Amino acid sequence: MDSIVKRLSEIESSAAAIVDHAESQKAALDEEYQEARRKFDKELEAKTQAKITEIRKELERSKTSHLVGQTGANNDFITALYHEYNENHTHYAQAILKKITEV
Repeated sequence: MDSIVKRLSEIESSAAAIVDHAESQKAALDEEYQEARRKFDKELEAKTQAKITEIRKELERSKTSHLVGQTGANNDFITALYHEYNENHTHYAQAILKKITEV
């Protein structure tokens, strides 16, 4: 009977040691998982910021290009209007005077 109790006590001690070991491994694995997650989050944040920066630069380049194109087109239009005015201002003035005097 004594040997059975002794053997059960040894089994219980072994089981307790196994549980303690499993708990310590669990804690180590949890810490490893947390570290891996922090590393992943940090890398993802860096990649996201880099992509956002790249997109902003591309949008800025596109906006600048678009504005330059519009400025050129506006300047061309203004030049065309000046040219039109310089060639036809006498005709426009005569037409306006005719309209005023017809009344």
